[in-house]
Amino acid sequence: MLIDLHTHTKPKSDDSFLSPSELIVQAKKAGLDGICLTEHDWFWSPEDLKNLSKAFNYLIIPGVEINTDDGHFIVFGIDAYEFGMHRTAFLRDVVDAGGGFMIFAHPYRRNFSVDDDIDEAVERCCRKSVLQYVDTIEILNGQGKEKQNEFSKRLAYRLGWKGVGGSDAHELKDIPSYATRFERRIGNREELIRELKAGRYRAVTVKGKD
Repeated sequence: MLIDLHTHTKPKSDDSFLSPSELIVQAKKAGLDGICLTEHDWFWSPEDLKNLSKAFNYLIIPGVEINTDDGHFIVFGIDAYEFGMHRTAFLRDVVDAGGGFMIFAHPYRRNFSVDDDIDEAVERCCRKSVLQYVDTIEILNGQGKEKQNEFSKRLAYRLGWKGVGGSDAHELKDIPSYATRFERRIGNREELIRELKAGRYRAVTVKGKD
């Protein structure tokens, strides 16, 4: 299954120009089997998501992108914002309590400049404590430049992690770009978390990038 793990819609994410319906229609046209709605610090209600999925007969999985002092993290398995989630260690505790999965989104931000030597930047980043709190990192991000995503790929390799892909879509033109291909069928959030934890996935280029 081909799933985009990182998308944003308006007005839940105030920097997105995509309505949920536009995103879904575009994703289906692109050949994606499903999407994850990962709004910025905002959670879809289960009922609204269920109705949206039913209306389009399409797999839509709830997630969230949490902004912390250390950067942004895509999280699956929690349902509401708790005060303190801006601290990465606290967020990790909440994710663990919910049996969830935590991804370092676009890790090149704050950790890599296009003028940097990639391998030197990777070594610097590996010394940062933030990496102890995540399950994996996003190695293909639709908003990232080729060299930025290369940094993320080399970082994942250095850590021995597979890494995921997502469009980080905010506009129609952002889909398709990158996604994550899963070996087994996924029908809900719990199955997504199970497959992520099992490592039965790989980041892929869908179209129009690299």
